[in-house]
Amino acid sequence: MKNFKNILFIVDAEMQCRPAFERAMLLAENNQANLTVATIVDELPGYYSQLINGEKNKPIKNERLKQIEDLVASIQKNKKVKVIIKLLVGKPFLAIIHEVLTQKMDLVIKIVDKETFLPRLFGSSDMSILRECPCPVWLLKSSVHEPYKKLLVAVDFDPMSTEPVDDQLNLRILNMSLSLALSEFSELHIVHVWSAYGESGLRSGFAKQSTTKVDAYVDEIRVKHEAYLQQLVSSVIDSVGKEVSDYIKPRIHLIKGHARDEIPELAKREQVDLILMGTLARTGVPGFFMGNTSETILNQIDCSILAVKPADFISPVA
Repeated sequence: MKNFKNILFIVDAEMQCRPAFERAMLLAENNQANLTVATIVDELPGYYSQLINGEKNKPIKNERLKQIEDLVASIQKNKKVKVIIKLLVGKPFLAIIHEVLTQKMDLVIKIVDKETFLPRLFGSSDMSILRECPCPVWLLKSSVHEPYKKLLVAVDFDPMSTEPVDDQLNLRILNMSLSLALSEFSELHIVHVWSAYGESGLRSGFAKQSTTKVDAYVDEIRVKHEAYLQQLVSSVIDSVGKEVSDYIKPRIHLIKGHARDEIPELAKREQVDLILMGTLARTGVPGFFMGNTSETILNQIDCSILAVKPADFISPVA
């Protein structure tokens, strides 16, 4: 279950990054992956260069690099992880995505930006990364220092017409959730939210049918979703072997309703520490890089998130 080979960890100068970095080091060690630790400095306007010895940002850059070096040195002892230290310059979300594209990163780990005046957890820069970064993005709450007690992985599919990309994305997310559950010694929850198309119209209005017929139709749809979910989970659990599957024993949640409402509610009820979910946009409109349902869920949750796009997603960032 080695999912990552090149991990990018972003250090924020204004936040306590040590617990998050320790988690990144452990993940890199478990995956035998390379770890790049980077901090980001905004490029100053040209007229500032004369104020700082003719070199833009030089004191700030040196201070940030020293901060990273001290952080790495304090944790890297006895760790068999190759760590590369970098300083990125520019607008944060663009600098991160550019590094991902040029260095072929397959995971970004970052602490959530501080934007306390907003009612939601993720600010505009983090949402831009979630929308446009081609590799998985793991955004951590700075207040969470302990291993995650509960992980929630959300899978989305339509058993009536499942496209191959849906299976690929769901399997990818489920495999990641198993790896993290083992690494964090976490309780794993798997959720799928379903609905019966046209049910409300069949129960009332012009297309109204008898309650018996509608109940039978809805139950048939539920059975199809339940069977497909079981098949999907079994294919992943069986691939890791009986010992691992017996240890994890994921809890399955098949919920009728709308994902945008039910997933945040389940996460709150179960006190979930991390949600893993796909951000596939089902619209064909150019410029939509994350589905409306995904964005609605992200704006309601108050826990860390690991967001994953399809393997063939192409970022709009050059």
